[in-house]
Amino acid sequence: MKVALIAGAGGAASKRLIEVLLADPEWSVIGLARTPRISSGRMTWVSADLFDAQACRRALAPHGAVTHVFYTSRARHGESGVESIPDNVAMLANVVDAIEPIAPGLVHIHIVEGTKWYGMHLGPFPTPAREDADISHLPDNFYYAQQRMLAERQRGKSWAWSASRPTFIYDFAPERARNGTAVIGAYAALCREMGSPFDFPGSAAAFDAQRDLTDASLLGRAMKFMAEVPACRNEAYNVTNGDIVSWRALWPRLAAFFGIAAGGVRPFSLHAWSRDKQPVWESIVSKHGLVTTRLDQVADWAFADFHWAQGYDVVSDPSKLRKAGFPETIASGEMLLAQLQRYRDARLLP
Repeated sequence: MKVALIAGAGGAASKRLIEVLLADPEWSVIGLARTPRISSGRMTWVSADLFDAQACRRALAPHGAVTHVFYTSRARHGESGVESIPDNVAMLANVVDAIEPIAPGLVHIHIVEGTKWYGMHLGPFPTPAREDADISHLPDNFYYAQQRMLAERQRGKSWAWSASRPTFIYDFAPERARNGTAVIGAYAALCREMGSPFDFPGSAAAFDAQRDLTDASLLGRAMKFMAEVPACRNEAYNVTNGDIVSWRALWPRLAAFFGIAAGGVRPFSLHAWSRDKQPVWESIVSKHGLVTTRLDQVADWAFADFHWAQGYDVVSDPSKLRKAGFPETIASGEMLLAQLQRYRDARLLP
């Protein structure tokens, strides 16, 4: 039996990973999260604040059978693009410090990074980004520091590390408003209710820029693959759906899903625009018999502005992962429509 410890269980990268691992009878899962949850079957939940080293040790002390660690957490300071290096390194170190001494069968530690590795949050960068890209000119960020720390600790050890670098992660995740699929759906629903044009809220450059997306389930399967395949030891891999799209190409399909016409490009802040839209959302919920929610529970509008802010290509090369033996691809347009349909089926979107 392989025993996975997922630190930060409940975030964007962990929900589908849990599903992927539990679908394989050879795995059991320990979810480490701040909020206590109920254990069931091969899923065990433990609670600790990752900032608290002693709490991590206490929570993980009974779990010396762990063979694999998937670190999917991050310190949140708003979606500014720049996040605390000391906080994020300390959280990862607290988990490793707690589990490594008590888990003699530890095989692998996986960390989730992202396209901020290539400076996506700072401006245009060479694309398609490859794992061996020269990042020496970029300011330090927590991905670099976490990977350095993990690589240093691994030297001379029997366990290995790996890292995944997804781009924006898309999913059916009603528990998480910070999600591009939910943002798109809520914005389209509001436009339809108000009879407003379904305009693209970013710049013309962002509308036309090439980009790739990452499906959460595909990421989960890729993470499991990296943790199990010897060729992936001590390596980092881009993880994307495998195709390249633009919002210009996707916008008419998204509009058609909601039965509205695609608008034009009109740069504005959705965070500011949404502030007085709660009554409109209440009308939508009542009219369509949706589950009662607040608008800010459905979509994170500050994240929405960041989501559509890049007026340049955001594309990573996934060929290294393909060469390692992971073959999966997903059509990004079909992914978005399928996820929106799941929101509709759950009566969370009209």
